[in-house]
Amino acid sequence: MLGGVEPLWIDDAAHLAGLVRSLADEPRYGLDTEFHGERSYWPHLALIQISWPGGVALVDPLAVDPAPLAELLAGPGCMVAHAADQDLSILERACGTAPSRLFDTQVAAGFIGMGTPSLAATVDRLIGARLAKGDRLTDWTRRPLRVEQRAYAAADVEHLLPLYDELTHRLDEMGRLEWATDECEERRRHIRQRPDPETAWWRIKGARQLRGTGRGVAQAVAAWRELTAESLDVPARYVLSDLALAGVVQRPPRSRDDLTGIRGLDGRLRDSTAKELLEAVGAGLELPTSALRMPESDRIDRSLAPAVTVLGAWLAQRAFELDLDPALLATRAELTQLLQDRPSRLATGWRADLVGEPLQRLLRGEAVLALRDGGRRIELQDGPAEPPG
Repeated sequence: MLGGVEPLWIDDAAHLAGLVRSLADEPRYGLDTEFHGERSYWPHLALIQISWPGGVALVDPLAVDPAPLAELLAGPGCMVAHAADQDLSILERACGTAPSRLFDTQVAAGFIGMGTPSLAATVDRLIGARLAKGDRLTDWTRRPLRVEQRAYAAADVEHLLPLYDELTHRLDEMGRLEWATDECEERRRHIRQRPDPETAWWRIKGARQLRGTGRGVAQAVAAWRELTAESLDVPARYVLSDLALAGVVQRPPRSRDDLTGIRGLDGRLRDSTAKELLEAVGAGLELPTSALRMPESDRIDRSLAPAVTVLGAWLAQRAFELDLDPALLATRAELTQLLQDRPSRLATGWRADLVGEPLQRLLRGEAVLALRDGGRRIELQDGPAEPPG
């Protein structure tokens, strides 16, 4: 609880409207959500925690429609959150909008050499406070919430604004504040949406080894499972288990009798579900090759793998020198995009100056990689590669 102040409990429209009005002029506010997704397709929002200088509010979305928070989110204030990716997706579904500005303290911490730390680790290291462990497996949909549960929920936002102050101070001193804010803006703009049904088959065990019509069946049946789960708002495995899905793909059934021989089904499908499943199998068997959605890795020129490894080694060395989380610099996919002369994050913003342009010089033959200190250090240095003797 912020300074020992009891968090406000907001469970009606009038008090929520008052909260939104009171926060309209705040330049920054902390926000976190509690949700459950174990038994539903979409995570079910169970609590919204909001902090500002001098106060914390807990909004109960089970009692009041949280949609009016859209005015706060769309306003000029900056939302401060920790590991905000899923929060952003949930808020957009619940309120119809994402925040206009975002500062993610986990992302920012990566720019001062902390990797991707938990909120507790970030608070402990940067401001010397300890978060109560509480019950991490609590059921946030149960009402009423106990006093200890409310205090635990409030603690998740209590330190966000002090963290913002400390992180921006350190980043500014290091000359990296713009890097961090640019990265936060990119995360804000690329909110995680629902999985593409047509690519759900990529997650099937053994999918990469499928060939011929097996790929079409995998794509069609996995897409059917995904869309059915979404319409029923249940986890995809409730429609068809992963084991049964793999079995259907390996031995595509043509009749209801064929279904009984597939491990994981055990003949328990309703007639309507069995009919839809068989129709999906039929559609998959007839799916033209041109309609297949192949994984990105299958479209990559395998001959580039050694080059990606070499570039990745230098990138890791560069991240170590800068005391940066390597994942912030580039992924293997982005290195591959660079090699294939395709658009990537390495061509814009702070990454372009830091690693993108040096790698481009390397690819143009204007620089070389050299091993130093007995192979302990990789150095990118200017100069053309010497011709073979």
